[in-house]
Amino acid sequence: MNTPIDRKLIDALIKDFGIEDFSQATIREVKAIAAKAEELSGVEFIKMEMGVPGLPPSSVGVEAEIEALEKGIASLYPDINGLPELKQEASRFVKAFIDVEIAPEGCVPVTGSMQGTFASFLTCLQCDERRDTILFIDPGFPVQKQQIVVMGKKYETFDVYNYRGDKLKEKLESYLKQGNIAAIIYSNPNNPSWICLKEEELRAIGELATQYDVIVLEDLAYFAMDFRKDLGTPFQPPFQPTVARYTDHYVLLISGSKAFSYAGQRIGVSCISNKLYHRTYPGLTRRYHGGTFGTVFVHRVLYALSSGTSHSAQYAMAAMLKAASDGRYRFLDEVKVYGERAKRLKDIFLRHGFHLVYDNDLGDPIADGFYFTIGYPGMSSAELVKELMYYGVSAISLVTTGSSQQGLRACTSFIQDHQYKLLDERMALFNHEKD
Repeated sequence: MNTPIDRKLIDALIKDFGIEDFSQATIREVKAIAAKAEELSGVEFIKMEMGVPGLPPSSVGVEAEIEALEKGIASLYPDINGLPELKQEASRFVKAFIDVEIAPEGCVPVTGSMQGTFASFLTCLQCDERRDTILFIDPGFPVQKQQIVVMGKKYETFDVYNYRGDKLKEKLESYLKQGNIAAIIYSNPNNPSWICLKEEELRAIGELATQYDVIVLEDLAYFAMDFRKDLGTPFQPPFQPTVARYTDHYVLLISGSKAFSYAGQRIGVSCISNKLYHRTYPGLTRRYHGGTFGTVFVHRVLYALSSGTSHSAQYAMAAMLKAASDGRYRFLDEVKVYGERAKRLKDIFLRHGFHLVYDNDLGDPIADGFYFTIGYPGMSSAELVKELMYYGVSAISLVTTGSSQQGLRACTSFIQDHQYKLLDERMALFNHEKD
């Protein structure tokens, strides 16, 4: 059976990397093997494994950062609390696009949402020694679980695939009533499935979090990128859906990486609700001899992790948030191309025998966006992720995301115009070989 890439080459590279089960391969491992196979074979790979922005960075941010650097800001340590202008603009942005009030005090710059989740996990797990576990509503971003492993802490997880709508509340409560959950985390829109939780589901999460006194971490890395709705007009509905309407103890994690294509500068904002910021916890009091959730998050945890966030990048983020809230910068217009790519890619895969794994939101067709999920009849995640490598297509297994479904996550960010035809030809060959 002839494939675009020699099977023996892929098998040898996987063996060289010491990967016994390719369905467990990390994003970086898949990327490295694809790059090496492309180099050795001379055959172009269609790379869909990495969730890295494939668009130019926001010019609003670049110009503001250059201006700050030219004024000599690089010589100064940033205030650990964050640049006052950024804190103010983050608070205003949350009001403009989520319609939630969070004081500037609680809007804290971080070196990307990755640091925001790490600091949030650490702080949440120190609030009450009885609550030593983070609950993931999966599928989710694999590295967030790696953060828990690095800390030596515990986590629980369930795949939301079979627990949408009314079923979510019962499933969630089965974990919360055990009394050991410190925080719940999920992404919305979801990485990798691109499902978007509905208002009734967010209400269930919020009400249960309040009932069981659990903190909610809402990862908004793909802010307002549910392109089925126009969520990009400031101070006008519809707004980005959020759990913040249904509970008082939450952290919203807003990233500059995807919505503003500013991933390289590692900038984001962790927006801590007003009540949570000022709440004291016995565990924090014992450990730090005082302080609230917010002050511990900033002055203890973040200070220990990085002594602040890149000074110039804070100026960039402040400028982007301000321009968006002013209505001068239609940031969603710039990233809608991801949705257009997703539609074209899905059409190719569906035409050649594949199916969408996560295919709807309570009956509504799934949005077209940064990611989508595919499966092929009769093939496990492990079989499919490896088989597609032989056809010069790299993606990651859903196994690594906490999903119990069989299939792969595909990212649209690196797709080039000439690759649609290439993918169509290769998937036609793939489907023919499988028939």
